Amino acid sequence: MTTVSTTSGQLRGSQEAGLHVFRGIPFAKAPVGALRFRAPEPPSPWQGVRDATAFAPSALQAQTPISASLAMEVAETSEDCLHLNVWTPGVTGRRPVMVWIHGGAFVIGSGSQDLYNGAHLASRGDAVVVTINYRLGIFGFLHGRTLCGNSLDSSGNEGILDQVAALEWVRDEIASFGGDPGNVTVFGESAGSASIATLLGMPRARGLFHKAILESGSANLLAPPTAASAIMQTVLDTAGLTPETARRLRDLPAQELLDLQVKATPRNGAGLSYGPVVDGQVVPRSPFEAVAEGETRGVSLLIGTTLDEMKLFAFLDPGVFQVDEAGLQARVRAMAGDAAPAIVEAYRAAREARGEPVTPFELYEAIVTDNSMRVPSMRLAALQSAHTPATYAYLFTRKSPSAGGMLGACHALDLPFVWGTYGLDAMKVFAGEGPDVEALSGRIQDAWLAFARTGNPGHEDLPAWPAYEPGRRATMILDDTCLVEDAPREPERLAWEAVGRG
Repeated sequence: MTTVSTTSGQLRGSQEAGLHVFRGIPFAKAPVGALRFRAPEPPSPWQGVRDATAFAPSALQAQTPISASLAMEVAETSEDCLHLNVWTPGVTGRRPVMVWIHGGAFVIGSGSQDLYNGAHLASRGDAVVVTINYRLGIFGFLHGRTLCGNSLDSSGNEGILDQVAALEWVRDEIASFGGDPGNVTVFGESAGSASIATLLGMPRARGLFHKAILESGSANLLAPPTAASAIMQTVLDTAGLTPETARRLRDLPAQELLDLQVKATPRNGAGLSYGPVVDGQVVPRSPFEAVAEGETRGVSLLIGTTLDEMKLFAFLDPGVFQVDEAGLQARVRAMAGDAAPAIVEAYRAAREARGEPVTPFELYEAIVTDNSMRVPSMRLAALQSAHTPATYAYLFTRKSPSAGGMLGACHALDLPFVWGTYGLDAMKVFAGEGPDVEALSGRIQDAWLAFARTGNPGHEDLPAWPAYEPGRRATMILDDTCLVEDAPREPERLAWEAVGRG
C-alpha cells in the first residue's frame, strides 16, 4: 500500500507490478441534486485516509453493441461519476504526465475500461498516466440556456467543464504522485479527441496542458446553439415539458433521465445527439478560429486518424453494404450538396490510380471517413503548424483481421496499440495477435511517450518524423512497416478543399 497527501485529504493506493496505482479519486463534488446540469465544483475534503484501490462508478450510460465488441463494457454506473485514476512508477520525482480523455460519442465510455489500463504506458515510459470520467449524454451535454433561459440554464458543455476540473486537479495535485504539473499531455480518441479540440478553443483551459494528442476527432464535431437547442426541444417534447417547465428535469431520478435520453435521442449510426456546443461563453467560438489566430501557440500537437474510420459503424447502417451509384450520390449530396458528383469522381480517380476498390460501398466509406475525421484533423494540424512548429501528423493503416478484413483500418483500431492492451480477448479478435502486433504497439507507445516527454514523437525505432506543415504535409504511416509519406491521399483532400472544407 502507498499513501499520498492531497489538498482534500490522504489517499491509500495499491502497489502493482512495480507501479503505484490510485483509483476512484474524486476531482469534483458529485454532480447531483442542485448540481445537476451545472459546472463542477471542487471536491469536498475528507477525514482520515481514503481508500483508492478500487475504481469508482462510471458515468451513467446506455450500453451499445460496440461496447462489448471493443472491450468497452463498464461495470457500476452512477450520476456520482467525477473520479479519476492514476498509475505512477513513483510518488517522488517529476515525470511527464499523460491525461486520457476517453471516447464513446459522448454517450458511452469510462476511464476505468480494461482497454485503458495505464500500467503499460506508465511502466514503459516512466510516466504518470491519468484516466478520467466526465458526465455523458443528457447529463453532460444538454444545452438548455438558449431555449429555456433561467428555467434550465445549462451551457451544454458541463461534460467538458468536468474535463477542465480534472486538469485543474492534475495541476494542483499531480506532484504528490511523482508527476510534473509543468509537463502535461492530454490525449484522447474519438469523442475524447473532439474534447481536446474543444479544450484548445477554451480560455479556461489555457495553461492546463502543454501538449495534445488527438486520435480520430477534430473541432468539426462541435455543435452550434441552434442544433443543440433542437436536441433540447426534442427532449422537452418527449418528456411532456415546455421551456418554462424545463427545470423539472433536475428533479427526475437519474435512471428516468437516462431512459428519457434513450427514448428522445436514440443513437443511430455514427451521428451525435450530444457533445460540445459553441455557446459563446464556455466555448466562445469555433476552436478552428481560435487555433487559426494563434490562441494555442506553443501547445505541441500530434494528430491523426485511421485509414478506414467509418467502417466500424457500417454494421449500424445495413443498407450501406448494398448501396448503388445512385445511393452513393444521394449520400454524398447530404454531406456536400451540389459538389457531390465532383467529390465522388475525385475519389474514384484517385483510388483507381492507386489500384484500390471503387465500389459504391468503398467510395462512400472513404468519403465519409475523410469528411468526418481525416480532413478536419489535417485542417487543425495545418492551422496549428502556422504558430507552433512542433505539430506532427500520422495515419494508421494496419487493417483489422476481424470480419474477414471487412473493417479495414477502422475507428478505434489504434487503441489497443496505443495502450498495449492488445492481449485482451476482445482485442485479439479486433486487432490481431503475434509479433507484428507487439512490435507496432511498442513503436506507437514509444512515439506517444516521446511526445509527452519532449514534444517530438520521434524515436530510434521509427524513421525520422518531420513536423507537419502545409507545404509538405509529412505524415507518419503507422503499419507493420512504418514510413513517412508526404501528403498522403492528397487528391481527396484537395477535393474537399475545393468546396471549402480542406
